[in-house]
Amino acid sequence: MADIKELTPAEVDSIRENDNIQLIDVREDEEVAQGMIENALHIPLGDIPDAYEELDQDKKYIMICRSGRRSHNATAFLQEQGFNVSNMSGGMLEWDGEITIK
Repeated sequence: MADIKELTPAEVDSIRENDNIQLIDVREDEEVAQGMIENALHIPLGDIPDAYEELDQDKKYIMICRSGRRSHNATAFLQEQGFNVSNMSGGMLEWDGEITIK
């Protein structure tokens, strides 16, 4: 398997407004209720194997979780499916940008 691409939270913050980039938060419902990055799509990690077929292969995806471990697993899975995907290292614990409460 190829290496997993990692982006720092600062790198994610600087590119997240790009129309061809979609952030995906893989945390559980109770975690995202505490706040998530604006415009991120919420797909819990357990739903990724069923939901990935609905994702656009032409987009770049950045996976996010609390600390970076679950999103790393989701990144590896989507990469195996042929997606252009990166993991946000450190997860929401390292995120200094704004969050929205859903």
